[in-house]
Amino acid sequence: MILALIFVILISIVMGFIAGNFLFNLALNPKSSKSIIFKNDYDEEIENKKEENRKWIEENSKEVYIENKKIKLHGYEVINKKESNIWIIAVHGYIDSAVSMVPSCKQFNRLGYNVLMPNLRTHGKSEGKYIGMGWLDRIDILKWIEYLINKYGNIKIILYGISMGAATVMMTSGEKLPENVKMVIEDCGYTSVWEEFTYELKTLFHMPQFPTLYYANLITILRAGYSLRKASCIKQIKKSKIPILFIHGDKDKFVPFYMLDKLYEAATCKKEKLVIKNAEHAEAQEIDKEKYWKTVKKFIKNNL
Repeated sequence: MILALIFVILISIVMGFIAGNFLFNLALNPKSSKSIIFKNDYDEEIENKKEENRKWIEENSKEVYIENKKIKLHGYEVINKKESNIWIIAVHGYIDSAVSMVPSCKQFNRLGYNVLMPNLRTHGKSEGKYIGMGWLDRIDILKWIEYLINKYGNIKIILYGISMGAATVMMTSGEKLPENVKMVIEDCGYTSVWEEFTYELKTLFHMPQFPTLYYANLITILRAGYSLRKASCIKQIKKSKIPILFIHGDKDKFVPFYMLDKLYEAATCKKEKLVIKNAEHAEAQEIDKEKYWKTVKKFIKNNL
């Protein structure tokens, strides 16, 4: 009886590690297929837009590199034609790249600002072994902030991000920041990696967080060097001393809309929120461009 019980426990542990390792690779290994998470259907219009963005960035930006803990990081600088001391650090989302931030970059340029678009680790031309989900990336953003200040001197910096990029800038906001960093604008970021993974486990696989996510967390600690539990935007924004603008589409089912209010309520800094009706994930500025950028422009003006 005891041997049978031990056997069942061992099998459960082995199966738990297998499931946890599958989740780890699916979510955090950049070399694994993400077709379960995202549809890979070819869309000519989307591909044409990507090509337009790539061409624009080639013609209008300068490639730059920095290093953080022996990891080489890549990004693009876009200097505004009108002399400005204001810089936007525009951060892209999960398994995307800096090129995807071109539409936002163009808008910030029209407002008269310079833009730095970094590729997060394992994305674009940046090095790295595993996806940081914003938590490892927050340390990289601190390095990019340092890079801009050292290069351009007395500047004002605004942190802006979409999806995982939004999580990245929120996580960065809880760190000790130089006075040059004036505010955060986040678009459809999650409350924490743990809560987002719990939601996706239920949505994609109809599975509870226990035990799979617990095993995945242990594997993440051992292989990627960080804890899914610790990677929390909620905890970081509670420490933020700079203003935050929270943006979310009310039809978002990837980073669920309910996370907006949880984030907003957790923030103790100066804050505002913008809800874009009928916008799905990362579609807010496409669905209501006028309202989106009018709000962003006003928020910047009020907090610089």
